Amino acid sequence: MLFYSFFKTLVGQPVVVELKNDMLIQGTLVSVDQFLNIKLDGVRVEDERKYPHVASLKNSFIRGSVVRYVHIPATAVDTALLQDAARKESQQPK
Repeated sequence: MLFYSFFKTLVGQPVVVELKNDMLIQGTLVSVDQFLNIKLDGVRVEDERKYPHVASLKNSFIRGSVVRYVHIPATAVDTALLQDAARKESQQPK
């Protein structure tokens, strides 16, 4: 649940989602669910010549299982808070 909680704090932030097929999609994070499915607005694909069918999209829903990485701005991450949350989660009994 740590990643889900973390991504919920990024709603409204610009992100770049890298898919497993090497496509990079830029957009503003609108929502994320517990399966890490991502909804983006203002979508723009990095290589429009390679993926012309995606260039006309305005918003997008991305299934969590096809996401390789989510690139986020460094200013959007509170590392102290994230480390503290990770420490607390690791200490919880299983």
